[in-house]
Amino acid sequence: MPVREGTAEIRLRPPRNTLNERVVGWWRVQWLLMTAVPVVPSAVLGALIEPARFWLLLSAAVFAAAGGGAAVLLPLWWFRTHRWEVTEDAVYVRTGFFWQESRIAPMSRIQTVDTVRGPLEQLCRLATVTVTTASSKGAVRIEGLDHEVAAELAERLTRITRDTPGDAT
Repeated sequence: MPVREGTAEIRLRPPRNTLNERVVGWWRVQWLLMTAVPVVPSAVLGALIEPARFWLLLSAAVFAAAGGGAAVLLPLWWFRTHRWEVTEDAVYVRTGFFWQESRIAPMSRIQTVDTVRGPLEQLCRLATVTVTTASSKGAVRIEGLDHEVAAELAERLTRITRDTPGDAT
């Protein structure tokens, strides 16, 4: 694309940081738990109800195969596409697989910074940092960070936003 005289072309580069590698295991466990929701009842009912046994066990097997395959492949794909970066000026996150979304939150728009660790995240020593802004699009979430990196990031964001004047409105 040509650059017009007197204007500077600005391109959005991908964020620099990847998530922690343990996020692949965390996503796999989540996916397998979601897969168990239709598989376990179908398998139990198939074992108990003889007239419908074939169809219930067949549906359980199909769900288990699809869910298992997705649990192996999708987290690897997600790991390659999810990126994040924090500069002195903004928080930048890229997520999505089919529809990729890039979100940038200027430091002057940040209202709160939260760190969340669910039970599975605690087992994997991961955390999620949620950056809330005044945007109608909602908060910017950085999932799959090492819990120590997440704590340092929350502290850094708090310091930067405290030192950033104005509210960029």
